[in-house]
Amino acid sequence: QVQLVESGGGVVQAGDSLRLSCAASGGAFSNYAMGWFRQAPGKEREFVAGITRSGGNTWYADSMKGRFTISRDNAKNTVHLQMNSLKPEDTAAYFCAARNSGWPAGSPNDYEYWGQGTQVSVSS
Repeated sequence: QVQLVESGGGVVQAGDSLRLSCAASGGAFSNYAMGWFRQAPGKEREFVAGITRSGGNTWYADSMKGRFTISRDNAKNTVHLQMNSLKPEDTAAYFCAARNSGWPAGSPNDYEYWGQGTQVSVSS
Protein backbone atom coordinates (compact mmCIF):
# COMPACT_ATOMS: atom_id res chain seq x y z
CA GLN A 1 0.00 0.00 0.00
CA VAL A 2 1.43 3.33 -1.09
CA GLN A 3 0.41 6.61 0.50
CA LEU A 4 0.90 9.80 -1.48
CA VAL A 5 0.80 13.35 -0.13
CA GLU A 6 0.97 16.38 -2.43
CA SER A 7 2.11 19.84 -1.45
CA GLY A 8 3.12 23.11 -3.05
CA GLY A 9 -0.14 24.38 -4.47
CA GLY A 10 -1.27 27.96 -4.06
CA VAL A 11 -2.66 31.11 -5.60
CA VAL A 12 -0.42 32.78 -8.18
CA GLN A 13 -0.68 35.21 -11.07
CA ALA A 14 -0.42 34.35 -14.74
CA GLY A 15 3.20 33.91 -15.74
CA ASP A 16 4.33 32.79 -12.30
CA SER A 17 5.84 29.44 -11.38
CA LEU A 18 5.01 26.76 -8.82
CA ARG A 19 6.71 23.54 -7.82
CA LEU A 20 4.49 20.75 -6.65
CA SER A 21 5.84 17.88 -4.61
CA CYS A 22 4.49 14.44 -3.86
CA ALA A 23 5.89 12.41 -0.98
CA ALA A 24 5.40 8.65 -1.05
CA SER A 25 5.45 6.18 1.80
CA GLY A 26 4.46 2.62 2.56
CA GLY A 27 5.86 0.94 -0.51
CA ALA A 28 8.89 0.50 -2.73
CA PHE A 29 8.69 3.84 -4.48
CA SER A 30 11.18 2.92 -7.18
CA ASN A 31 8.86 0.11 -8.33
CA TYR A 32 6.22 2.60 -9.45
CA ALA A 33 5.84 4.80 -12.45
CA MET A 34 4.40 8.14 -11.37
CA GLY A 35 1.98 10.54 -12.94
CA TRP A 36 0.53 13.96 -12.31
CA PHE A 37 -3.08 14.64 -13.18
CA ARG A 38 -5.34 17.62 -12.72
CA GLN A 39 -9.04 18.19 -12.42
CA ALA A 40 -10.89 21.46 -12.79
CA PRO A 41 -14.44 21.90 -11.48
CA GLY A 42 -16.94 20.22 -13.77
CA LYS A 43 -14.24 18.58 -15.86
CA GLU A 44 -12.74 15.13 -16.06
CA ARG A 45 -9.40 14.33 -14.53
CA GLU A 46 -6.71 14.82 -17.18
CA PHE A 47 -3.15 13.65 -17.61
CA VAL A 48 -0.46 16.25 -17.05
CA ALA A 49 2.86 14.39 -16.98
CA GLY A 50 4.33 10.97 -16.30
CA ILE A 51 7.72 9.54 -15.45
CA THR A 52 9.13 6.02 -15.54
CA ARG A 53 10.15 4.35 -12.32
CA SER A 54 13.81 4.96 -13.09
CA GLY A 55 13.18 8.58 -13.97
CA GLY A 56 14.82 8.12 -17.31
CA ASN A 57 11.78 8.90 -19.46
CA THR A 58 9.05 11.49 -19.19
CA TRP A 59 5.84 12.34 -21.02
CA TYR A 60 3.67 15.44 -21.08
CA ALA A 61 0.27 16.45 -22.27
CA ASP A 62 0.61 18.68 -25.30
CA SER A 63 -0.55 21.83 -23.53
CA MET A 64 2.12 21.39 -20.83
CA LYS A 65 5.11 20.67 -23.04
CA GLY A 66 7.81 23.26 -22.59
CA ARG A 67 6.17 24.71 -19.46
CA PHE A 68 6.02 21.79 -17.01
CA THR A 69 8.79 19.43 -15.91
CA ILE A 70 8.30 16.22 -13.96
CA SER A 71 11.15 14.73 -11.96
CA ARG A 72 11.65 12.20 -9.21
CA ASP A 73 14.13 11.42 -6.48
CA ASN A 74 13.94 7.73 -5.63
CA ALA A 75 16.29 8.17 -2.69
CA LYS A 76 13.83 10.61 -1.11
CA ASN A 77 10.63 8.93 -2.35
CA THR A 78 9.44 12.12 -3.97
CA VAL A 79 8.17 13.26 -7.34
CA HIS A 80 7.97 16.89 -8.38
CA LEU A 81 6.17 18.94 -10.96
CA GLN A 82 7.81 22.24 -11.86
CA MET A 83 5.23 24.49 -13.49
CA ASN A 84 6.37 27.64 -15.29
CA SER A 85 4.52 30.30 -17.26
CA LEU A 86 1.28 29.41 -15.54
CA LYS A 87 -1.98 30.35 -17.21
CA PRO A 88 -5.48 30.82 -15.77
CA GLU A 89 -6.53 27.63 -17.57
CA ASP A 90 -4.01 25.72 -15.42
CA THR A 91 -6.28 26.32 -12.43
CA ALA A 92 -7.23 22.92 -11.03
CA ALA A 93 -6.65 20.43 -8.27
CA TYR A 94 -3.43 18.56 -9.01
CA PHE A 95 -3.00 14.93 -8.04
CA CYS A 96 -0.04 12.60 -8.07
CA ALA A 97 -0.60 8.93 -8.75
CA ALA A 98 1.44 5.74 -8.63
CA ARG A 99 1.25 2.91 -11.13
CA ASN A 100 2.69 -0.51 -10.38
CA SER A 101 4.59 -0.62 -13.63
CA GLY A 102 7.79 0.64 -15.14
CA TRP A 103 5.89 2.99 -17.44
CA PRO A 104 3.32 5.71 -16.77
CA ALA A 105 -0.02 5.83 -18.53
CA GLY A 106 -2.28 8.57 -19.72
CA SER A 107 -5.49 7.24 -18.20
CA PRO A 108 -6.24 7.73 -14.51
CA ASN A 109 -7.81 4.25 -14.53
CA ASP A 110 -4.34 2.76 -14.91
CA TYR A 111 -3.06 4.04 -11.55
CA GLU A 112 -3.53 2.20 -8.31
CA TYR A 113 -2.72 4.87 -5.75
CA TRP A 114 -3.65 8.53 -5.48
CA GLY A 115 -2.93 11.47 -3.27
CA GLN A 116 -5.58 13.81 -1.96
CA GLY A 117 -4.61 16.64 -4.31
CA THR A 118 -3.30 20.17 -3.98
CA GLN A 119 -5.10 23.22 -5.38
CA VAL A 120 -3.48 25.52 -7.92
CA SER A 121 -5.25 28.77 -8.76
CA VAL A 122 -3.89 31.11 -11.41
CA SER A 123 -5.34 34.60 -11.74
CA SER A 124 -5.11 36.71 -14.87
